This record gives sequence, C-alpha cells and structure tokens, in this order.
Amino acid sequence: MTGLPLMGVFVLAIALLILMISKWKIHPFLSLLFVALSFGLIGGIPLAEITDVIGEGFAATFKSFGLVVIFGTLIGFILEKTGAAFQLADAIVRVIGTRHPVLAIQLMGWVVSIPVFSDSGFVILNPVRRALAQRTGASPATMAIALSAGLFTSHVLIPPTPGPLAAASALGPRPGG
Repeated sequence: MTGLPLMGVFVLAIALLILMISKWKIHPFLSLLFVALSFGLIGGIPLAEITDVIGEGFAATFKSFGLVVIFGTLIGFILEKTGAAFQLADAIVRVIGTRHPVLAIQLMGWVVSIPVFSDSGFVILNPVRRALAQRTGASPATMAIALSAGLFTSHVLIPPTPGPLAAASALGPRPGG
C-alpha cells in the first residue's frame, strides 16, 4: 500500500492511538507498540521484518532524545513526590507575588528552556505548574499555556538552545560558510 491510502491509514492509526490512550486508558507504550505493529502489517512490511523496523525506530528515538525525556520525567516525579514542587511554587509566589502566577510560570519556562529541550522542560516543570496553580487558584489550563509559551519562546529564539543547535546539526553546517 502506498500513496493516499497509506496516508489515510496513518491518520486512522494516529486516531486509534489517541483513542487507546485517552479513552480506553491503555498504557501509552503498549498502545504505541500495537499501533506500530498494525500499521506495519497494513503498510505491507513482512511480519518477520516488523520487529526490526519497530526496534530501529525505538532505538533511534531513545538514542536521540529518549534519555533526556526519561531523566526529565524522573526529575519531575521526584519534585512532585518530595514536595519540592510546592517549595518552588512557594518561592516563586514570594518573589513574583500571588497576583501574577501566570507570569511566574512563564518566566520559569523561559529560563529552563535555554539549556533543555522544551518538551523535557514541560515534563520537569509540570509538577511545579500544578503546585503553583493550586497555591494561587490560577487556572491550570492558563498555567499550562503560559508554561508552554515560556518554554517555546526561549527554545525557538535563543541560539544556544538545543532546538537551533539540532537544526544546524541536521543541516550539516559547513566550515567557513
């Protein structure tokens, strides 16, 4: 299968993945594995080769940024379980004030995203965002948008961040050019 039918199956695979994770509450890893296996079979990859293709895809993802996401998740989990997220939220409230929690989380995102990928920064700061929203009564959705805005602003606009460096690396910068 190629072309437009394969693209249609891809869209259905994404919809199935979202449904499995959000509605049916199947673990994301298992959902992704099932959808990848199904999509590979429908796409015409022989069954004997599918495990190699899926394994190579997971290995490439893990090698490129999987460790950063895993460690970021661990840091976020530790921040949440030890109460450090509440301590950070309290410190931010003391500095910025209770009237501007959205600005506080946006500034945190802006600073954290300079040395860290924005998706990892979100994983790390999400417990702080929840704690800050709880402490100040701010809307959790507004706080999530503010955090994302702060993370993406510095990630996209400040040159030494990983995003522009990864883009330059992918383009293969030439010496003297």
